[in-house]
Amino acid sequence: MAQAEHGVTVGVDTHGDAHVAAAFTSDLGRPLGYLEVATTPAGYRRLLEWARSLGNDPRFGVEGTGSYGAGLARFLDVAGCTVIEVNRPNRRTRYARGKSDPVDAEAAARAVLSGEACGIAKGDTDHVGMIRALRVARRSALKMRTQTFQQMKALLVTAPADLREQLRTLSRDRLVETAANMRPGRVTTVAAAVKLALKGLAQRHQLLTTELAALDGDLDRLVRAVAPTLCALTGVGTDVAGAMLVAAGDNPERLRSEGAFANLCGAAPLPASSGKTTGRHRLNRGGDRQANCALWRVVIVRLATHPSTKAYMARRTQEGLSKREIIWCLKRYVAREVYRELVPRPELAVAA
Repeated sequence: MAQAEHGVTVGVDTHGDAHVAAAFTSDLGRPLGYLEVATTPAGYRRLLEWARSLGNDPRFGVEGTGSYGAGLARFLDVAGCTVIEVNRPNRRTRYARGKSDPVDAEAAARAVLSGEACGIAKGDTDHVGMIRALRVARRSALKMRTQTFQQMKALLVTAPADLREQLRTLSRDRLVETAANMRPGRVTTVAAAVKLALKGLAQRHQLLTTELAALDGDLDRLVRAVAPTLCALTGVGTDVAGAMLVAAGDNPERLRSEGAFANLCGAAPLPASSGKTTGRHRLNRGGDRQANCALWRVVIVRLATHPSTKAYMARRTQEGLSKREIIWCLKRYVAREVYRELVPRPELAVAA
């Protein structure tokens, strides 16, 4: 065991029912031991007590702090411990070193010791946690409503001719209303069966629309209360602002720079130079894809309505860039603008 004066770094491989931890000294990286605990509050307490028994001020590198490791990360954060997010090892590393829970826990600890993993875990115990949960429900309801209407349209394609001609020209809202009020009666014909199916789908569509309206109301209230200045930016509505808030977390100060935030959103261009080819960059396909999509939506709105963005598009087009490349650049600018509204800047508050 390490002496009390030694710091301890603990790597944790997370799973649904059990977490496996590997501890090392923070100065020399000497192994101290392994521990497996249940994913319960009692298990979390046992892990923390074990880490503190090995040395002072333990820090934790935790895999999957947004999924299986979320509960542990919240517990350790409340306990005042430093929790660092660790990406899972890539397949090549796992192939070379083998795969087991202790090996993965050791890799998490060594990633923290080497400085490869240095990002503080995202917090979601306050407003962002509420927004994230509501956005999950909204996304599911929106997808289901879209599928429901597509199924209604598909039924009309093969419906009896008289019923098809009656409904095919109706708008979406009118079709849903008409189908919901149908009285198919006893199902003895194909037309009656189609009417009954359309009625059920239309009523489901209406229920999902009501659910979406309620979720949108709560989301609009929460997002505007948390980030009113962000919602005031051109092209940024509550849905886009919600995606940005969820990406940054309840502790956006963990993002050390606007470049780090752009990389988190997949909007930072990656260098792709080699040999005689220099100065070339490529699209970043990593990061939070929902946040990346939100940036794209802001850019599209500004290209249609914002004079400065239109002028930038014209100038860069004359310089030989394609529309897709210009959109990449604009997403980077928008990410910088969003970062300034998300992350508090104490120096500006002092100056004011």
